[in-house]
Amino acid sequence: MKTLKILVLEDHPVQQLLAVEQLRRLGVKAPLAAFDGLSALRLLREQGAADIVLCDLQMPGMDGLEFLRRASEERLVRAVILFSLIEADLRRAVLQMVSLHGLIVLGDVGKPAALADLQTMLEFYRQDEPQLPAALPPKLVAVSPELLRQGVEQHQFVSYYQPKFNLQQASCCGAEVLMRWHHPQLGVLGPGAFLEALESAGLLDQVLRQQLDQGMALQRQLLDRGEELELAFNLQPRQLACSEVVVHIRQAIERHRIPPRLLTFEITEVGLVEAPAISLENLVRLRMMECNLAIDDFGAGYSSLQRLCELPFNQIKLDAHFVRELVRQPRCRAVVGASLALAHNLQMSLVVEGVETALERRLLLEMGCTLAQGYWYARPMSAADLQAWPRAAPAVVR
Repeated sequence: MKTLKILVLEDHPVQQLLAVEQLRRLGVKAPLAAFDGLSALRLLREQGAADIVLCDLQMPGMDGLEFLRRASEERLVRAVILFSLIEADLRRAVLQMVSLHGLIVLGDVGKPAALADLQTMLEFYRQDEPQLPAALPPKLVAVSPELLRQGVEQHQFVSYYQPKFNLQQASCCGAEVLMRWHHPQLGVLGPGAFLEALESAGLLDQVLRQQLDQGMALQRQLLDRGEELELAFNLQPRQLACSEVVVHIRQAIERHRIPPRLLTFEITEVGLVEAPAISLENLVRLRMMECNLAIDDFGAGYSSLQRLCELPFNQIKLDAHFVRELVRQPRCRAVVGASLALAHNLQMSLVVEGVETALERRLLLEMGCTLAQGYWYARPMSAADLQAWPRAAPAVVR
């Protein structure tokens, strides 16, 4: 395990001694300590940059705010744990400031620091950074309608599948269908590279029909082997506002003989802010067909609760932002807990997006969450890879 270099910046001798002792109990060898910002800067310049600073804010001389700014400028600190008794709203503002300085925000422990909270934050820091997929160009230069049309006609737009999983059992309980362009020159491209151009060219509906066929053909193969797999398809606002979209979905269901209960359609709440009547009609028709509806990126827009009251959703997908900030920001834990209670009271399921580390999984389990999606369990994969992937076996805990 990596040996952490941690600095305790605290002007009160007793609080400093308690914090240093807590860190020693957690296996930190020889924590550094300073009583004010200026001496802390001198210490780090002499002994090298610290991984983490446990930082008070109010102290004589150079306070914690100036220290953090200057330590960031000199690259003397990598991550921050706030260690202060100032008002909660001010601490939240400081955490935002720390993030803007380019430092990793590990959280806010208050005084005296609780051993369990410190342990959680050190574990979070020690975990390897989540490995991101290969970078995809955000946009292609001058994507012509002809090139896109050729890609559609040649079935270059291919469905990939990112599993959803049961947090407790670490087993697959469905998958979200994602779009990739197998570009003959540029390789595999994500939707950020082509989605807007595809919609502008009027080809989005044709690609959706291809996605439905690809996904349901996979479901049919699995059903013939005695295995059910729920798939979730994304609908863009313009697609939902098309009077023909439900017809195409119904035809695909009949063509592949798929039970509608194995289908979920995800719609972002942002796309529903000013949804026309036909969009609401299509949502009702899909539910009448016994398909499932999920409100995607819940909490990222401004009308989440209103839409939950008005529209026939039966699943909530909580935006990944709240998981990313789960360890650092206590308010995000409250949002996750409140969303879980809301889903329960509305008789909906809650899927937590963006779970990337074992620590995040553990914290969500402790809060009572059951369904999730993210790189901790699996990355998006092709249909062939999904079929060969051990969906029922427990995932390896990393």
